[in-house]
Amino acid sequence: MAIATELACEQVAVPTKCNANPQAPSKSGMNYRADIDGLRAVAVLSVVIFHIGLSRFQGGFVGVDVFFVISGYLISSIILADISASRFTIVGFYERRIRRIFPALFAMLAASSVAAVIYLLPGELVDYAKSMLAATSSTSNVFFWRHSGYFDAPTSKPLLHTWSLAVEEQFYLTFPLFMLLVRRLFPNRLRTAVALLFITSLLTSCVVVKRSPDTAFYMPYTRAWELLLGTLLSLRVFPRLRSAALRNLFTLAGLGMILWSVLLYSEKTLFPGFSALLPCVGAAFIIWAGEAGGSFVSSILSWRPIVFVGLISYSLYLWHWPVIVLRKMGMLGGLSGINLGPFSALLSTHRLDMLIEVALSFVLAILSWKFVETPFRIGALRLSGRPLFSSAGGAIVILMGGASWMISAQGFPGRYPDKALQVTTALDSHDEFLSMHTGTCFITTDYHFESYDYGACLHEDKEKRNYLLVGDSHSAMLSSALGTELKDSNVMQASTADCEPSLAPSGTDDCKKMMNYIFQRYLPTHPLQGVFLVGRWEPRDLGSLTRLIAWAKLHSVAVTVFGPVPEYDAPLPRLLAYSIAWNKPSLPSQHLVAGPMLLDAEMRKIDATTWHVPYISLYKEICSTNTCLEYADPARKLPLMGDDNHLSAPGASFVVQRLIDNGEFN
Repeated sequence: MAIATELACEQVAVPTKCNANPQAPSKSGMNYRADIDGLRAVAVLSVVIFHIGLSRFQGGFVGVDVFFVISGYLISSIILADISASRFTIVGFYERRIRRIFPALFAMLAASSVAAVIYLLPGELVDYAKSMLAATSSTSNVFFWRHSGYFDAPTSKPLLHTWSLAVEEQFYLTFPLFMLLVRRLFPNRLRTAVALLFITSLLTSCVVVKRSPDTAFYMPYTRAWELLLGTLLSLRVFPRLRSAALRNLFTLAGLGMILWSVLLYSEKTLFPGFSALLPCVGAAFIIWAGEAGGSFVSSILSWRPIVFVGLISYSLYLWHWPVIVLRKMGMLGGLSGINLGPFSALLSTHRLDMLIEVALSFVLAILSWKFVETPFRIGALRLSGRPLFSSAGGAIVILMGGASWMISAQGFPGRYPDKALQVTTALDSHDEFLSMHTGTCFITTDYHFESYDYGACLHEDKEKRNYLLVGDSHSAMLSSALGTELKDSNVMQASTADCEPSLAPSGTDDCKKMMNYIFQRYLPTHPLQGVFLVGRWEPRDLGSLTRLIAWAKLHSVAVTVFGPVPEYDAPLPRLLAYSIAWNKPSLPSQHLVAGPMLLDAEMRKIDATTWHVPYISLYKEICSTNTCLEYADPARKLPLMGDDNHLSAPGASFVVQRLIDNGEFN
């Protein structure tokens, strides 16, 4: 997404530096519109909130589509004005594009590359270098289309977000020529030609998304209609909304359509296609209405703090994703592990991470906007003509040369000793996938509740003691170990991703189906020796867990509650590799998150006063006051955890055996 890449001086920086009167017409015939900067803020915040992982904003990715509409409107307006005044040139057009896009992009690529060389493992660094070649050549949409889906890509791709920059650049490579050609050969048919392109691209998107969602997501021909919708607005295809009442109606509807998409869409939504019409038309309504005058929505969007976010939106988009990815690799030095006392529990394990990611993204965005974007666009570093193209070409050569070096050097494996690389093999999730019984007894977004194997997962053995393991992925991580190590017991499994045990789950439909089935249908008719309740608990879950325990006692269901495991702000195998490579044995403990320790203490206290059920403190089994066990097998360099919050398969077996030896299952 090229947030604000369309911005020439008329609609980008401090308006007073472009026009003495911000509302006076510029040389392009456009007025500065603060509401468009505000709309840009809505879009970029939607994307950022989606990427940091706030579950209530699963459709935040539609912010990209809003930006496409804005870009199409403003760029087309500038091109049309220049063509009408007979001053349009391809060279001049690309000078503006280069000044707007390249400085901040190159700064982000350079900084990300330094961090990548420090933090990425050899194979990851090679993949990163390939993606940097694609980002520098405006083909990253093709690269990520070939190598991963947008929603299932792991957070080890710091340049994934550059796919949308590539889509825009590919669109603008030919679209100005198209407009120039049609305007000269068929001066009265430009609206018709653009409308036909719009319809063709939209219909193509609707067809392709059903056959290949990844292709429809990444390709310019399935996204072009979103930019062309903005072009249709710039061509004044629609009548002006002179009535204030109508402007308020359309802008409220437009904002509502965008927010509806942000809140109710998810990765399961067939997208783009017809689904993308909702946020795109919503953005178009706001832009269209604003051409004729103000409205209640435009006054909100024109509020100075919102406008400022819009002004820095391009840099914010560029920096936020690398920050998120590299933080998850441990680059922030354990900031998430800071003990904030009661605030740590209040913020939860995840909220502090999110705040850190957002805060750092904003800091970098402001610095980039002030010291990179603005000077190159309207300040002392503004270049034109041959110096501009030479500088851009030189930067491209340097970046591509560095990326090629990383690839030819196979990711500089000499940065890590053999023991460090041995530890990182735990990042291979294949064994973990199998040990969790994914797709049969562990339901994820890829399999859904309908694939749950009742016969295998709820098979009772009359010759053994039967237990049922219920919960989220933290229950799945224990399933194989409990089934293997509890020799005289039969451990059944009912696990669902992001689904802590509850009588009234607030998670996904799969979660609700699983919990309703287990607690309303299965357990009341199947007496067992016990139920193991396991989850990635948070403080907000304790009330629900208390109600579930009360229900279990009322129905004579014996339950055992498993407490939280220690968590890190980056995958433990990666932190162990860093600690070996950098000779910093204490590094992993510096990245411990405080929340699970505090929560475990609170759960033990509640159990002693209220629950009165067997409580297994996984945290105490693994951690002492200041340190935690880090290896399931130190000699073989097998990490206790497979990522930042799940026990590895060897780690789960190790912990369960310790629990048995300590008599926790007697």
